Amino acid sequence: MKNKLVYPLIGILFLSLSAFTFHKFYMGVFQVNYVTGKKMIQITSRIFVDDLNNGMEKKYHKKTFIGTERETPADIELLKKYLADNFSVKTDGQLKPITFLSKEVEAGDVLVCYSRIKDIDKFKTIEISNSVLVDWNGEQQNITHVSAFGIKKSVLFTESSRKEVLKY
Repeated sequence: MKNKLVYPLIGILFLSLSAFTFHKFYMGVFQVNYVTGKKMIQITSRIFVDDLNNGMEKKYHKKTFIGTERETPADIELLKKYLADNFSVKTDGQLKPITFLSKEVEAGDVLVCYSRIKDIDKFKTIEISNSVLVDWNGEQQNITHVSAFGIKKSVLFTESSRKEVLKY
């Protein structure tokens, strides 16, 4: 009788604990660095490949294969558009054009994108808008680390918080 009660309880415990280990993690990591000597802002974005392709498909109603062997030049152009539509930077209230430089796949499932903004003089405020993948998934969080003038700050962007102004 004792075994009839113990085994089902162990089974329930195992199933409930294993459900926590399979929960998907929705996080993007962005690094924004102001390089004083070059008067440039360098931007590095780390986004999960599968989430990015799913988010772009939802937004543009087109299947993409970013970061895979099936990637096309049209996919890369759509990626550039997606990033431009969902990530922006203003310094002292002025929107700055971001130039996409390149991308690579890291650890098999993370897309690393490199971008820059040129001709940036010293600024007092930097406003970052980051809604990458937030429209696709309400659980998406984008942590953005900003380094300028020897000061490092971090901001967490979510579905309810997509824009932040930092003062330097």
